[in-house]
Amino acid sequence: MAHGCYFLAPIPTTLNFNYTNTNIRPQKPLLLTPLSSSLHHQTHNHEPNKSTEEETPPFHHFRNHNSKSTALLLHRLSKQKQEDQDEEDEAKEKMLESSLSITKIPKFPGSIYSNSNSHLLTQINDEDNDKMLRRALEIRRKVTAEILKRLMWGSKLSRTYSSNLVSRLPDFIDRVMVGAASMKQLPDFSHSTFDARVKIYIQNSKVIPLIRWLKHNSFTYPQIGKLICMITGDLDSLGCLVDWLKSVYVKGEFLGYVLTRANGILERSPEELEEIVQYLVSHGVRREWMGFAISRCPQLLSFSMAEIKSRVNFYLEMGLNDKDFGTMIFDSPRALGFFSLEEMNCKVEYLKEFGLNNEDVGRLLAFKPQLMGCSIEERWKPLVKYLYYLGVRRDGMRRILTVKPMIFCVDLETTIAPKVRFLQDIGIREEAIGGVLVKFPPLLTYSLYKKIRPVVIFLMTKAGVTQRDIGKVIALEPELVGCSIVNKLEVSVKYFLSLGIPLKSLGEMVADFPTLLRYNLDVLRPKYRYLRRTMVRPLQDLVEFPRFFSYSLECRIIPRHKVLVENRINFKLRYMLPGPDEEFDRRVQDAVERRRRFESGDLDDLSIAQTAHS
Repeated sequence: MAHGCYFLAPIPTTLNFNYTNTNIRPQKPLLLTPLSSSLHHQTHNHEPNKSTEEETPPFHHFRNHNSKSTALLLHRLSKQKQEDQDEEDEAKEKMLESSLSITKIPKFPGSIYSNSNSHLLTQINDEDNDKMLRRALEIRRKVTAEILKRLMWGSKLSRTYSSNLVSRLPDFIDRVMVGAASMKQLPDFSHSTFDARVKIYIQNSKVIPLIRWLKHNSFTYPQIGKLICMITGDLDSLGCLVDWLKSVYVKGEFLGYVLTRANGILERSPEELEEIVQYLVSHGVRREWMGFAISRCPQLLSFSMAEIKSRVNFYLEMGLNDKDFGTMIFDSPRALGFFSLEEMNCKVEYLKEFGLNNEDVGRLLAFKPQLMGCSIEERWKPLVKYLYYLGVRRDGMRRILTVKPMIFCVDLETTIAPKVRFLQDIGIREEAIGGVLVKFPPLLTYSLYKKIRPVVIFLMTKAGVTQRDIGKVIALEPELVGCSIVNKLEVSVKYFLSLGIPLKSLGEMVADFPTLLRYNLDVLRPKYRYLRRTMVRPLQDLVEFPRFFSYSLECRIIPRHKVLVENRINFKLRYMLPGPDEEFDRRVQDAVERRRRFESGDLDDLSIAQTAHS
């Protein structure tokens, strides 16, 4: 080759490989080398020139300007490897699903399934055996659920309902799956497919007719699913229990609730349950009440006969007769079947601490059995502490408990405390609030915004009671809060205003005698008529002494008025009506004696005038 020709030396790779752990030196950069010199170098220099190597320093600076390209390539290679692995796993799963699914893939000589994927069988047996078994079990469940759905569709159950119900039947699906697998041991089914065995098992269990029957009896699909999963034996027993519940008047919408809430009821026969019902009927609970009681407390059917008898005797020993016991169970069946006997005894002992004996507690529970549902620590003790702070002592608490036991069942923070703060806001002194509550315990059970506040507003706007006196009126007569505004208070106010009493004077009368507005018109009219027509008294006397309406017309007003007329004397109403008869007779004799002395000239006109107005 002619001198001066050149050849292209090999180009080193541009990838920035790490040479730190190898003995490979980086190549020199690309050079245009004369061909002759290159050949000469290759021919005559077979051994490396040691001096040259010693003089040439080692190459310590590695190339890194293509590091991004290297990272991208490595990432793509690792991603491709992961995708290949995923595709292989997916192929295994698809092959497993196709082998277990209800729609089989056709197999024929030369098919893709038989040729390309046959090697995966060996891999499944050798690799990830546990994982594949779990996956196979999941597929079996899906296949079983799908077969059950299709059978339900064929029974004219909607697709949505079937899907929702099957999702609530995991235990039943497993039972069917295991049963279908065990059928493989039978000679009749040794050569049948899994799908066929599942279908036969479901049909033999009669679960679909049972589902349709329960749906017809108002069972919801969550209740149906829970019941079918709870039954471990024959499903026909569920229908017998439902028929028995209907015989004791349990309504359709409560059948599922009772069966799912009564523990152990599915393992008991209707004869055992009927014995419990007959025992309760013999102690005052009517049979037509049993459906209502069982619907509210299904636990009544969970007890044995011995435990039912001990619970009934717990109340009978407190003096309850059969009639009271029956009405108590009708009012609150949870008092008998929801709580433990130990908890029931603790609550009875706590109630006795207020001074009640055993019979008093029995009458109290017969009247308000909901007390058994209240917690001692969370409900009763905070309430007792709060009432004690307001000045209510043991006797007052006993009165509150006996007059309105519902107070011990309501929430302290949301029901009682806001009403107490309202009483303080209208001017009732804090030390007097306890007396108000003891005098009229039902006040704490009324609605603050629907009952108490409207009554207070009516008294201040329609009855003439001033803001200064409203606290006094409620403190003296808290029963006004319990009166109907339309049917009681408004009628009384209109009557007094019709007599000619000014609104301001009526407010003063109510502040002096708040009970005035609680009287019926049949009581007020005869007394007012006698005052004006027979006694010939002015209206002002009534305004000054509104308590006149509190005295009996036949037993107090008429007899004393006749005595005054017979003795020719006159008293103001406040001196005529109050006090016992002995004191009234003494006043009359003193007035007669003063008049006699005046007529004889012993007294002056001033003394007679004082006697006439005394």
